[in-house]
Amino acid sequence: MKLDPIINQPVIETERFDLRPLRRSDKGLIEMCGGDERVARMTTSIPHPLPPGTIEAFIARVTDPDRVEDAWAMDGTKSGGSEVMGVISLLRMDRNQSEVGYWVAPIYWNTGLASDAVWALVNANPLDNTTMFASVFQDNPASARVLIHCGFEYLGDAESFSVARDATVPTWTYSRKL
Repeated sequence: MKLDPIINQPVIETERFDLRPLRRSDKGLIEMCGGDERVARMTTSIPHPLPPGTIEAFIARVTDPDRVEDAWAMDGTKSGGSEVMGVISLLRMDRNQSEVGYWVAPIYWNTGLASDAVWALVNANPLDNTTMFASVFQDNPASARVLIHCGFEYLGDAESFSVARDATVPTWTYSRKL
């Protein structure tokens, strides 16, 4: 029998959901929701279609004791939602900074879930960062509004490669001093 490792990562509670560390049992829901082409195309790192083993490798990477990225499931079971309504992460950078990344399952779009998750992560500041950054594709203005709503300020335009699109895509970059 193989048990999930104990992750040194906090659970962040909100009224309607918890941000909790990922576990191996999240694989199926992450594949179903994160593998949706509409979701994958708005991220830099989720391929579409998902190759076998992609989600297992992601979960293993973010639960490894020597990880550089912490990821949380947006778990709505306390309010009748799904165990995985989306995923939010912090990628460690130098100088006590992190990059926020997130996606929300399409069924929860336009419900305020993304804003609530980003707010919760910023307010908890689990890595004790001085600054958080985030980038969104310019054809995803809803994600830009989430960041602005959560106190992020526009820094400038850039480009990032999207695996699902197999293309470099223009982005807007934001930062939030903590």
